[in-house]
Amino acid sequence: MPIIPPAMLARKGARKPADVPREVLALLEKGEIETVNLSEWLALDQRKLIGNTFPAMGLEELIPGLETVIDELKKATAIKVIEAVGEQLSEYALSECKTDELFEKLSTHPADTVRCYAPYLHARDSQLVVNEQLEKCLISVSDAHFGVREVAWMALRPSIAENLSLAIPFLEEWTRSMDENVRRFTTEATRPRGVWCTHIGELKEHPELALPLLEMLKADPARYVQNSVANWLNDASKTRPDFVSDLTQSWLMESEGNKATAYIVKRARRSLGK
Repeated sequence: MPIIPPAMLARKGARKPADVPREVLALLEKGEIETVNLSEWLALDQRKLIGNTFPAMGLEELIPGLETVIDELKKATAIKVIEAVGEQLSEYALSECKTDELFEKLSTHPADTVRCYAPYLHARDSQLVVNEQLEKCLISVSDAHFGVREVAWMALRPSIAENLSLAIPFLEEWTRSMDENVRRFTTEATRPRGVWCTHIGELKEHPELALPLLEMLKADPARYVQNSVANWLNDASKTRPDFVSDLTQSWLMESEGNKATAYIVKRARRSLGK
């Protein structure tokens, strides 16, 4: 890898995708640096990124097919392209019996967007039960980059939604993790409504199914986790305001002034009564 100037690595990032400097975009599309904000993430041309990085991973034969898949998308947003590429890579890896090998290459790549493709390899593997999919994707769930973590929960969410009775007990163990990124995943991936994703009808109607997760995180010290728990409950309040009202009231009574719980409750209740 070339030496990147410290100033480049310490950049704050442009406010708008159109304002990303050419020299930054060139390095991003070569896979030599990570994006530092959403604007860079959206400005990145994934066709160029794939063309520049896949040959070194022995995947040059896949480039034409992936370009065709991207071209055929009705709306080629960043997340739609990532999903389409990830699913194509999953099909290829399964057919060649190379899923673990390819996941290792993708999930450890210097470019965050390349790492975003990795969780789809296991998330779309029907030979694995949901708990195995989650365990194999832990490196993506705990990735240091915000974009990889967001894609990880979006990739795994369909399997979680279809297998709540298996997934929730497994995720409860993750609520005990020392890594706040892993703890936050447990509620972000199971939000009844969520963002940029299909709703989970069973949790919209029966949010009590996720109590093992919510109870474990009701006083979490990390604001990153607190916001996710509060957003989970705010989602639930749209269909089950009674559940959220009763639960948060009991939390306040039991918390003895815990600031983390008070913060979660305040944010969780923001839609009640509207």
